[in-house]
Amino acid sequence: MKATVGDQLHVHGRTVGEYDRTGVILEVRGEDGAPPYLVRFDDGHERLVYPGSDSEVETG
Repeated sequence: MKATVGDQLHVHGRTVGEYDRTGVILEVRGEDGAPPYLVRFDDGHERLVYPGSDSEVETG
């Protein structure tokens, strides 16, 4: 997975009743666009994320 600052991270819900989450990538801390990413999610929380197979990067 590769990303740049400004891309969106889309995390799909993995269980029934769990909603998808999206956020803007604020920092890319890995080499050559690799994780981890500092992400500001739509609810305003910022987290350091190591995306799994349930996630995808959407370029702007």
